[in-house]
Amino acid sequence: MFHYFAYGLSICSNRAVPGLKSLPSLSESDVDLQLGYPVATLLRMNSCPYVTRYVSSDADGDGVPQLIVQQARDQTLYHWVYRDGTEFLLDHRGSRIWAQWPSEETIENMATYLLGPILGFVLRLRGVTCLHASAIAVGGEAIAFLGAAGAGKSTTAAFFATLGYPVLSDDVVALTDQSSSFFIQPGYPGLRLWPESVNALYGSPEVLPRLTPTWDKRYLDLKQSGYHFQRRPLPLAAIYILGERSMDPSAPSIETVPAQASLITLVRNTYVNYVLDKRMRAQEFEILGRLIRHVRLRRLVPNANPVYLTKLCDLVLDDLCAPTRHIGNVTGDGRSSGFLLP
Repeated sequence: MFHYFAYGLSICSNRAVPGLKSLPSLSESDVDLQLGYPVATLLRMNSCPYVTRYVSSDADGDGVPQLIVQQARDQTLYHWVYRDGTEFLLDHRGSRIWAQWPSEETIENMATYLLGPILGFVLRLRGVTCLHASAIAVGGEAIAFLGAAGAGKSTTAAFFATLGYPVLSDDVVALTDQSSSFFIQPGYPGLRLWPESVNALYGSPEVLPRLTPTWDKRYLDLKQSGYHFQRRPLPLAAIYILGERSMDPSAPSIETVPAQASLITLVRNTYVNYVLDKRMRAQEFEILGRLIRHVRLRRLVPNANPVYLTKLCDLVLDDLCAPTRHIGNVTGDGRSSGFLLP
């Protein structure tokens, strides 16, 4: 058996999981993972019918969606089916996962789903709110870069990593709620980057290996010399919302986020929010409402030219190290919704 720790979860697996660092044997685990298990057999054994929870709008030329999520009518199991034939079955507590993939696919392909949407959904089942973001460690605190797909979250985290700053998590940022503060749980020691990002950072996409043999995305291994992975949770100090890249000479720049827009922006950028039920959504709304009162939010406008990444990092670090640190956001009438720290 293989034992891992990711996003605050202890995981026991029957096979090695690409991307995770194996740990000594654990006395107990939060998640039991069975890889290569015949999911179809389990579905036949469970005679309860399934209802469709989600069908992705992204479909191929034959109309086959990228993802279909179904739930057993007795609410005991969830069935995730990807277009390439990879399947996952999860129990309603997020404590057991079975996975199967076609022979022409690879375990690396399966792991990209597992370490992203599947474990993200497990966290949501367990009441953990997750942001679609990347996070790094700065001075004993965590900062997160949040934004839509392609906004540059992983690229920004990778550039900070080249400067020696430890990375906490990529793509999935799991928040541990402690009422008046929030901690980010470490993910796994790697960053996923598109070839154009690798080219901007290192001069050629071929500097980094492919994430999987069949996908063009690249993998930055944070276990290699010169990089650092933050293995302990850290308090979240700030969230930087990445806006659209700009060619304006004033970019990169940092803007204050009005309080009215803060909550909406966070809700839009939570992870696997497309499969949340009413209870999960209500819990998420309440947690994010408290988050914006205790964590600084800023809009970060990057420059379209990657040569300005150094300036972008300097702006973020200057903002964090300002003599008077404003925690909170600005309301429409200019009043603070947070408080000041010396």
